[in-house]
Amino acid sequence: MARTAAAQAAAKATRKPSASKRAASVSPAPPRPLAERLADALAQLRAASSASHRAGLARYAIPTERAFGVPMASIQAIAKRCGRDRELAEALWDSGWYEARLLASYLDDAAAVSAAQMDRWGRQFDNWAVCDTVCFALFDRSPHAWRKIEQWAGRRDEYLKRAAFALLASKTVHDKAAPDAAFLHGLELIEAAAGDERNFVKKAINWALRSIGKRNAVLHAAALAVAKRLAASTDAAPRWVGKDALRELNSAAVMARVAAKAARTPARKAAAKAPRKR
Repeated sequence: MARTAAAQAAAKATRKPSASKRAASVSPAPPRPLAERLADALAQLRAASSASHRAGLARYAIPTERAFGVPMASIQAIAKRCGRDRELAEALWDSGWYEARLLASYLDDAAAVSAAQMDRWGRQFDNWAVCDTVCFALFDRSPHAWRKIEQWAGRRDEYLKRAAFALLASKTVHDKAAPDAAFLHGLELIEAAAGDERNFVKKAINWALRSIGKRNAVLHAAALAVAKRLAASTDAAPRWVGKDALRELNSAAVMARVAAKAARTPARKAAAKAPRKR
């Protein structure tokens, strides 16, 4: 018996650890230096670029002086390879390259984005595509988003004001828990700003109005009322915003979508109130 126990102890002592235990004992590799990560990300963007895509950006009013010419699908693929990296996101933003700033919005962590960062990046928006991508992919998930919508809606800067309404439109998609009251206040901001004649501002205002109206039946009715008042304006900008929104909000597709949501809501509420089986 003693020999058997001793033999078992000796065998255990000489046994090699399993692959999982060996992996657990290995310390994670330290991150590469930021300069190296930045150079690699920019190199990936350059490798995915094309002269024809770069030339096409100008047709959409996107400046090409600091653009590689990379399709959005390629930027998103590079983002997946890079992974979440706030430090790299900041460095990419500061590089000033168009596609680098788009990539930064996918690498940053919305929960960690500060109000100061939102203001700083927002003041540097120089085209609608960077504005909309940053708002839709990053800023609208920030805890500061609603406050920035309120603040930026009254700003004079064209792209910062656009950002307020791009954020509002993005919230209708991503913020499932937001109450109707938040969007009803958004409609007030829309109506107050609808007189802005600048193309990129009025298009974002129109986008937000249509998006709110598609969220549910209550907001659809409220958005229709705002659109009708704007459409009746004697001024060109609000009249365009209202008429264009009415075309979509009164369409058969939107009406059916809103009706379907309204039909599902009582069923969800009833299911939530029903006692759970133990």
